Amino acid sequence: MTETIREDELLNRLVSARKQLLTEIRKAVIGQDEAVEQVLMSLLVGGHSILTGVPGLAKTLLVKTIANVLDLSFKRIQFTPDLMPADITGTEIIEEDRATGHRALQFIKGPVFANMVLADEINRTPPKTQAALLEAMQEGNVTVQGNTYQLPKPFYVLATQNPIEMEGTYPLPEAQTDRFMFNIRVGYLSEADEIKVVQATTTPQNLQFERLMSADEIIAFQRLVRSIPASESVVRYAVNLAATSRPVNGNVPDFVKKYITWGASLRASQFLVLAGKARAIMQGRYNVSCEDIRAMAAPVMRHRILLNFQAESEKLDTDQIIKRLIESVPEPKSGLS
Repeated sequence: MTETIREDELLNRLVSARKQLLTEIRKAVIGQDEAVEQVLMSLLVGGHSILTGVPGLAKTLLVKTIANVLDLSFKRIQFTPDLMPADITGTEIIEEDRATGHRALQFIKGPVFANMVLADEINRTPPKTQAALLEAMQEGNVTVQGNTYQLPKPFYVLATQNPIEMEGTYPLPEAQTDRFMFNIRVGYLSEADEIKVVQATTTPQNLQFERLMSADEIIAFQRLVRSIPASESVVRYAVNLAATSRPVNGNVPDFVKKYITWGASLRASQFLVLAGKARAIMQGRYNVSCEDIRAMAAPVMRHRILLNFQAESEKLDTDQIIKRLIESVPEPKSGLS
């Protein structure tokens, strides 16, 4: 009974905090509500996200603003072609004790040791340096010279990348992109929102943010999200949606075999359910529906589906393919959805 009351209190607190967070974030970030919501969902699940968009659409500003309204430590890493793995994880140096003259190795922590790490323009650094984030993202620790160091909790990597500049960029390996829960597209603003941005950024600004959520609260919210029930039929729907994107399966629609080289991984099924839970709880609901799964399909799957040349020649993108997948996968008939 006490646990139920505690969960009710957490749910009410989360719904209230969501409204407050959006209010604070909108002080600096105009429009982009969908992107903001998806970043907040990934934080509630404990997942990492990529923000993809052309320059000047406030990707970096969005992440910095969210860090400002959360009581979390924040570090920004500007990824460049000459960035080395040690510039991210840290390095060991020899230090001498002035009193005794004794020398010993001491580990100097890199910028990855923060609750929220902004990997700015992550596709501008070579794969060797990109890989320095893999262990941190997957295991929550880093290993340097055989020694393992725990990262603070919660730990998030929010990466930005520019999809239109190919020169001097290094596309992320599939193994690394699969570790990102969401690929969040940040698009152009409407005319009305763009006018507001121009007016706001060409006049004096003195923005003050209220810190609304602590690390302990976020960890409690993450536990709450995972405790939200998802019926067997909803889980089956998420699994079927991911499985239908795989051309190696025998009973997939013809368009899958025609346009897709590689389909969504097992992580897609897992993140579809977790994202559905986050969406439900942010709306104050204790149950996940198939509609929640459909709503989160694009950000979860768009970076996990590899299209072939045929799709590119017909100018199809992954979002169009995902829409067709949703149309072709029926909801399970048994159980509640």
